[in-house]
Amino acid sequence: MAQPKHIICPSCGFKNATPLPNNRCVSCGAKIDDIKRTLSRQEELERRYQQEGFSLMWFGVSMVIMGVLTAALVVGLPIVVPMLDFEGSAGMVVAIPVWFVGGMLVGLISPGKTFIEPVVASFLIAMPTAFLLFGSQTVKTMPAFMYALMSAVGVLFTLIGAYIGERIQMGPPPKVAE
Repeated sequence: MAQPKHIICPSCGFKNATPLPNNRCVSCGAKIDDIKRTLSRQEELERRYQQEGFSLMWFGVSMVIMGVLTAALVVGLPIVVPMLDFEGSAGMVVAIPVWFVGGMLVGLISPGKTFIEPVVASFLIAMPTAFLLFGSQTVKTMPAFMYALMSAVGVLFTLIGAYIGERIQMGPPPKVAE
């Protein structure tokens, strides 16, 4: 049996030429599985929220977004508005919602499901942020383990933000027919 000349993406409806690069849609990047095997309704619902791989491109985008947002709000904003002082513990309290918003932003703009990329990016951004804020603390002091703990909370909030962004991007879940 001959292979079809065009494969329609189930995610975005784009008409792809048959030799698919990496079995992914050219338009949205969604993974296109074997056409012969069809998933049951239950399997489709279970796979709806699963990430299928790690994208280095979206990891790089996540690093840029997290780095720019963290630098702008934790470091840059106190320079522009001198009344704000995000040194020490106050900087970590500000960084957590910044990473949440960054994760949600990446979840909203990325095609497919990208939960891991913003989490790894926020982990890599959280380490120098914690070291910088720990070294610059004067009045609002915390022990070093609290910086590690608050960084872990920030990474967790990044995961929550990425999940919320993906849920907003996908729209409401399909209704289950009983």
